[in-house]
Amino acid sequence: MNFDAMMAALAGIITAHIDIVKALVLGIVEGLTEFLPVSSTGHLLLMEHFLGWGDDAFGKSFAILIQLGAILALLTIYFGRLWRLALGMFTSWAAARFVIGVLIAFLPAAVVGAFAIGFIKGVLFNVWIVCTMFIIGGFVLLWVDRKNLEARYHDATEFTLPMYLGIGIIQCVAMIPGVSRSGATIVGAMLLGADRRSAAEFSFWLAMPTMIGAFAWELYKSHADLGGGNKMVIAVGFAASFVCGWIVVKTFLRYVQRHSFALFAWWRIIVGVAGLAALALGH
Repeated sequence: MNFDAMMAALAGIITAHIDIVKALVLGIVEGLTEFLPVSSTGHLLLMEHFLGWGDDAFGKSFAILIQLGAILALLTIYFGRLWRLALGMFTSWAAARFVIGVLIAFLPAAVVGAFAIGFIKGVLFNVWIVCTMFIIGGFVLLWVDRKNLEARYHDATEFTLPMYLGIGIIQCVAMIPGVSRSGATIVGAMLLGADRRSAAEFSFWLAMPTMIGAFAWELYKSHADLGGGNKMVIAVGFAASFVCGWIVVKTFLRYVQRHSFALFAWWRIIVGVAGLAALALGH
């Protein structure tokens, strides 16, 4: 093997290892942020912009498949309850009513997404907007925390049908990157009378059809891109997203029972301000 071939082989090995590190980091970020009120899409867009990780190796197919890791983590944890709910909805009005409530809450995002997806991706996927929404969302979380709202509902399965619809309408705001789907859902539920824990839990329930619907749509639109790519890179990102998503879902409800949203609020504000400062300096 001549010198040029050796250097080319070495460069290939280094690139492969760098791609695996990128996949690991992006998978961790996706899994940790998907179910927290901090915006996973916003974090991934900022990393793509500031770290230059938006190349072909980490394009649509990679983003779709690491999101599937987070979805499967949630479905794995809730599998038993989903199974009981699926069986019970044919014999119990309470179970059927909750399923209807989740579907009602999902409907506004499905309709808006179907008609506005081009505008959302073409105009709103902008790092300036992401950073601004991070800051605004952080102050909204602080405001909700300090309002001392009187909770009328302590069980996500017992919200009224109009309340489910209201939460679904508020969730549509999260189509602006940086807002956070879970954050909008939690804030909406609390403003409509839910306590912190039931609001957070309903954000998990609503994530199931919302994320599966978004995943299915992106998969349909980008299926031609899924044939290539480094399988090891995709596997690492998928596994990291699954494990971190699983940890967050298992611990988040316990956390919000004992603590406010201040940690997430200040994280959003700090990241948003830092991002705006970097953009203003030309980065």
